[in-house]
Amino acid sequence: MTPLRRRMLEDMQLRNFASETQRNYIHHVKGLAQFYQTSPEQLDLEDIREYQLHLLNERQHSPQAVNQFVSAARFLYEVTLETVLPEKALPRVRVPHKLPVVLSPAEVDLFFRHVGTLRYRAALMTAYGAGLRVSEVVRLKISDIDSQRNLIRVEQGKGKKDRYAMLSPRLLTAMRAWWRVERSQDWLFPGSRPGCHMDAKMLQLVCRQAAELAGIAKRVRVHTLRHSFATHLLDQGVDLRVIQELLGNTNIDTTARYAQVSPRLVAVTKSPLDQLGRKPGKPKKR
Repeated sequence: MTPLRRRMLEDMQLRNFASETQRNYIHHVKGLAQFYQTSPEQLDLEDIREYQLHLLNERQHSPQAVNQFVSAARFLYEVTLETVLPEKALPRVRVPHKLPVVLSPAEVDLFFRHVGTLRYRAALMTAYGAGLRVSEVVRLKISDIDSQRNLIRVEQGKGKKDRYAMLSPRLLTAMRAWWRVERSQDWLFPGSRPGCHMDAKMLQLVCRQAAELAGIAKRVRVHTLRHSFATHLLDQGVDLRVIQELLGNTNIDTTARYAQVSPRLVAVTKSPLDQLGRKPGKPKKR
């Protein structure tokens, strides 16, 4: 490990960056160094800008990936190397606004009937039944399940935040059925290696395969189940603020986008066209 990489890792650790963020930042800085075959300390702003264009145009990385490189580069130069970059240097790529893919309740039911094993069915039901991220599902421990209060403790989720998620009776039944098979004492969903939890990539693979077997044409990932959880709650009339807390979203705007894909809200909203030609009601007497 080079001294620069060690210093950058220490700087991220001091700021309590998530381990995944640390890995991603190091990955991007390593790519920059390999592209020029020299230490990033020797590069100037024009070199970094050229590499950013290379990621976007030649390697055709997504806007999110390019923007992650920008964050990594800014951290390296401004924090670790203590170099002041101009405010408008390394502009971020505009990310297209896309609505989340959501399954209907019937599609969710069909999806679960095509998950072949009890182990993965219970894990994927946890993603949908509690609205958890894939990283939160695989890291659940037996001690996180509070069956007395019907709660799931999500420890250090995204943003290093603890929260509680709902534990439905049907999900608890699925978890107990799986536990009677595994009898795990630590991780709820153990991995293939002793002492490790389930691999998130494997759960994603099983999720895609189940969607294909079910004949669902939509692009289904574990996060699709989380999107579906939020949208179906909104369809039931649950307040957006409650859904925000259940999902662990910091910004209400992130949760509000589910209103755009909720068929119930779209269907019950009155069009102004229907109001044309109507006589205004008489004002109420005070």
